[in-house]
Parts: sequence; C-alpha cells; structure tokens
Amino acid sequence: MAPWSQRGLAPALLWGLSLFLGLPAPVWVQPSLPPQASPPTEPHPCHTCRGLVDSFNKGLERTIRDNFGGGNTAWEEEKLSKYKDSETRLVEVLEGVCSKSDFECHRLLELSEELVESWWFHKQQEAPDLFQWLCSDSLKLCCPPGTFGPSCLPCPGGAEQPCGGHGQCEGEGTRGGSGHCDCQAGYGGEACGQCGLGYFEAERNASHLVCSACFGPCARCSGPEESNCLQCKKGWTLHHLKCVDIDECGTERASCGPDQFCVNTEGSYECRDCAKACLGCMGAGPGRCKRCSPGYQQVGSKCLDVDECETVVCPGENEQCENTEGSYRCVCAEGYKQMEGICVKEQIPESAGFFSEMTEDELVVLQQMFFGVIICALATLAAKGDLVFTAIFIGAVAAMTGYWLSERSDRVLEGFIKGR
Repeated sequence: MAPWSQRGLAPALLWGLSLFLGLPAPVWVQPSLPPQASPPTEPHPCHTCRGLVDSFNKGLERTIRDNFGGGNTAWEEEKLSKYKDSETRLVEVLEGVCSKSDFECHRLLELSEELVESWWFHKQQEAPDLFQWLCSDSLKLCCPPGTFGPSCLPCPGGAEQPCGGHGQCEGEGTRGGSGHCDCQAGYGGEACGQCGLGYFEAERNASHLVCSACFGPCARCSGPEESNCLQCKKGWTLHHLKCVDIDECGTERASCGPDQFCVNTEGSYECRDCAKACLGCMGAGPGRCKRCSPGYQQVGSKCLDVDECETVVCPGENEQCENTEGSYRCVCAEGYKQMEGICVKEQIPESAGFFSEMTEDELVVLQQMFFGVIICALATLAAKGDLVFTAIFIGAVAAMTGYWLSERSDRVLEGFIKGR
C-alpha cells in the first residue's frame, strides 16, 4: 500500500461513494442534489461509518497488546516506535475491521480505504479523531452531536440539549432525518419544552422542566390532586374542578344495536348482546327482555323456553321429540339409528365362537395336534408297563389309522393307479 497523495482523487472518490450509498453528494462536490432518505431496512451510512471507526480503534489496541507487553522494555520501546505507525500494523488492523457477514462495513471500507491510508500516514497528528475526520469531514456521512441533515443544522432546543433533553431528535448525528423531536411521555411541543396532555409542570427554570402526571381523568391540571383538574378527558365532565364520569347509557351519546344493551364504564360505555330469549332488552338476562324471542314465552317477568315436545308429535316412525333452547328436534328412539332419512332398528351382532374365524384346514391341523398330544401321553404311560394304558394306546393308534385311511383311501388308491 502506497501513501495516498494523488491530487483530485478525493473529490472523485467522495462523489462515487455518495452515488453508491444513495446519499446526497458533499456540498462542495454537488450542492444542487437534494438529500435522499436511506432505505428503512438498512442502517444509516453514518452508523456504519461509526462502527467501522470503533472497530478500527479496537484493532489498534489489539495490535499493541498482542505484539508487545512483557519482555525487554527498552527493546519494545525501540521496536514499538517503528511498528506504531507502520504499514504492517495498518494492514493487520484493516483485516479485522469488518466481520464476514457485515456487507455494509465491507462496502464502506472498500470505498474509503485510501482515505484511511491518508489519515494513517499524514493526518493523525493534526486530526487525531478518526471518526470526525473520516465520517464527518471527509465522507460527509455524519454530523456533530445535537445536529442533523445535510448542513448539520441544530436540533430543536439547541445542539447542547436537543429536544430539551426530553426527546430524540430524528436524524441527530447524521446527514439525514427531519430534526423532528420525538418527545418522551408527558412532554410535548416542538422542542419537548411543554407538558403533554394529562401532565402538569412540577418544576421549571430557564434550562430545566419536570412534568408530572395529573389525576387520572384530568386532561389539564394545576397539580396532582383530584380537585386540581382544569380540563377533562373524553367521557368525563368538569364539576367543581373535579372530573365526573358521564353516563353515556342515560344520554343519547350511546349507540348500541337493537339486540344489545348499554353498560356504562369509566370514561366510556360498552354494548353487550341481549340474552337469546330476548328480542331487544334493557339489561342482562331473560328478566330484562322487551319482547320474547320465538320459542320463548313470558312467565312472570322472564322469557322462558317453551317445551314444544309437550304438544309436538314427530311425524317419522320410531322418532321421538327432544326439546332444545328455544326450539326442538326429532331424533331416533332408543335402539334405532338414522339411515337414509328413516329410523331403523340397530342390529346387535351375535357373539362369535372361539373357532368361528378359523378356516377348515386350520381346524383339521388343530385336531391332529390334539390327538397327537393324547397319543404321546398314552405312549409314555404304556412304556412304563401299565397294561390298561397300553391297550388304550393301541386302540387310539388303530382308531386314528382307520380314520385316516377311511378319509383318504379313495385318493390314495386313485393316485396309485394313475402312478402305475
């Protein structure tokens, strides 16, 4: 990197930076261009520049700490004087200024790198504040504290105490913004130098204002007490320096629907729905109805449900009447179900046997297994010399053989003949 020294390069660089960032050009380059607002989704370039400078200063601290501190002091002082303003140190600092994901920082650094070099090699002594020299004086991205806009005009209330110390000046410290004061709660006016609605001046002098809250419904007041009201908020009326709630439900101020009734609240009112039994009402519940809804009848002072099932007979076969709130319905009687518009008797399935779901072949196999177990048991007893069990075993074997031959003799004979 060579020291920056080309004449005429700075104006061209600044003009290109202004076009690239979408900012008004420096007044000494193109004074006729109007200021343009930054995209709302991106940080203001002044904030990006401030972050770049802060990171640069941290890099300076890091490079001194990492390279020196703990050894031969005389040697370090000699080497430090050479390293302090060296190109090597500048490169080390610039490599870590922007994080990998900070695109705006990288873009600004690329456009202002030669200016940073110029400051590093030639301007440090006369302009030790890099932020002021780079962001405000050279790039024209920032303004001093308490000022705003392309010309760095003072914020309302003055640059020393913008917005009276009770608000935020829009665009303060940048070349953008309107300079409008966004006042804190309780303060108002162009420079936040007045108390807002519902607050009064608790303290005031030439440079200091303290606003405190009025009593709840007071819009303007002379003090914090209930009897200090001078003007009331909407829904209240002033009576002997006190704010009294207006009952909108007793006046024509309330506007509720035909099936709603009015409920007064502090400073306002609510419209609530009438009970289902009412056609119009004066309050909550079936006892405040003007008229009864269809399916209800007047019983004393209330609208109560009519039980239509006492007189209505459902037309369908096997149907019965079921009373509902304000009406009725026909449903199938117990033991019947709805099917294609009629009530049919429900079929209760018979309980299935244990072997009902088994196939014929599965039953044959199960029988053979059972008889096999029996024969094995008899054979075991016969082997012990018991004549009775021996006789039973021989008989069972003969019976099984006879059964097998009788069931399959035709097929065995047919297969034997065909085989021959």
